[in-house]
Amino acid sequence: EPDVTIVSGLKDMAVFEGDDVTFRCQVSHENARDVEWKLQDVALQNNEMNEISVEKGNIHTLTLRKVTEQDIGTIAFRVGPHTSTA
Repeated sequence: EPDVTIVSGLKDMAVFEGDDVTFRCQVSHENARDVEWKLQDVALQNNEMNEISVEKGNIHTLTLRKVTEQDIGTIAFRVGPHTSTA
């Protein structure tokens, strides 16, 4: 089975405090395993503040809800050995 790679990486986003922001990363294969989202090196879980989902099988999305100043920093998406940051 070939390695999953990142086809379309994350893009930098600028948002206002209190707004929601969505990051998208497209990978080469559907149902990719070993996927991780991080904010400032902290692994993110799917919860009421962070919505992590997959669209069309290979577009991984992270929505940060009602962002605050504490959410400023680097978002990282990792699949296997490949990483994209914004």
